[in-house]
Amino acid sequence: MKAAIFHAPLEELTIEQIDISEPTEHEVLVKTMASGVCHSDLHFIDGLYPMRAPAVLGHEAAGVVEAVGSLVTDFAVGDRVIACLSVFCGHCDNCLSGHPSICTTRPTRGRDEEPRLSWEGDAVGQMANIGSYAEQMLLHENGVVKVEQDIGFAQMALIGCGVTTGVGAVLNTAQIEAGSTVAVFGAGGVGLSAIQGARIGGARMIIAVDVVESKLATARELGATHVVDASSRDPVEAILDLTGGGADYTFEAIGLKIAAEQCFEAIRSGGTATVIGMIPVGQKVELDGPSFLREKKIQGSSMGSNRFRADMPKYIDFYLQGRLNLDEMITRRGSLEDVNEAFRAMKAGEVARSVLEF
Repeated sequence: MKAAIFHAPLEELTIEQIDISEPTEHEVLVKTMASGVCHSDLHFIDGLYPMRAPAVLGHEAAGVVEAVGSLVTDFAVGDRVIACLSVFCGHCDNCLSGHPSICTTRPTRGRDEEPRLSWEGDAVGQMANIGSYAEQMLLHENGVVKVEQDIGFAQMALIGCGVTTGVGAVLNTAQIEAGSTVAVFGAGGVGLSAIQGARIGGARMIIAVDVVESKLATARELGATHVVDASSRDPVEAILDLTGGGADYTFEAIGLKIAAEQCFEAIRSGGTATVIGMIPVGQKVELDGPSFLREKKIQGSSMGSNRFRADMPKYIDFYLQGRLNLDEMITRRGSLEDVNEAFRAMKAGEVARSVLEF
């Protein structure tokens, strides 16, 4: 099959023909129909997070089941599915206590087993056990959800990561209260999803912070009541002014140390800051110690604290009801061969989300 191969940080991906093995007992083979190009992948391309090469990046995907393992009972050939990187084991303490998004023993093939992917005789890694910049994906059955609703594959793909991460951070991780004030740092795919999560959750004020005017315009379209251009104004001062002392909830959706610190500075006494973005390895977030005496809180969020087999169909219903806007988030569509251009456009701030269609 054809796939985009990651060779080393700061190098372009190359399109190659690679081999994919047959599904084992609990695996499903999925024909990739659409894959979003997520900022998380860029962290590996830029060398901010380690990734063993060669590997297939991509993790925000939807497709059609082409084959199933001998013990798979929940999926059949022809099923339309969304892949999720929160593959769960179902028996660790986190899974059993209702937190499968932070499963401690994610099922995957062992080092002594045949690799799922190979190229020129060498094993090829899968980003987040998915690797969606490829014509097919070999996945564990606990990493996919079947979709019964009538929705396009591009929209399904967005739900696979960006939407679940952003909406879930607001509704599941922070559990905002109706009538609260919210500020979101970053108006990319995840940030726009967080803004929509705040709207769905009943926030009365939603402040979008970014440095790109077109992204702020999209944020307004999708639910932001106020916008702050951080290239010309200090976002913390702006949020304090707009809210009269600080937001009830703030969300960092970029992966920047300074943005995480500003999130904490921009909440009121008793408020909660949630860091969604992937802050680079080795960087420390520095916070004002006395602020904790005002019961200010900061927390992380992994993939929107999801229970994806329940959450994703719910988000699709939100979309079909007109409560969650997905079409407006797709700024550009392309093919697998356009993957490097998609990353260039992302770095230039030209897109909210690019989607590769197969």
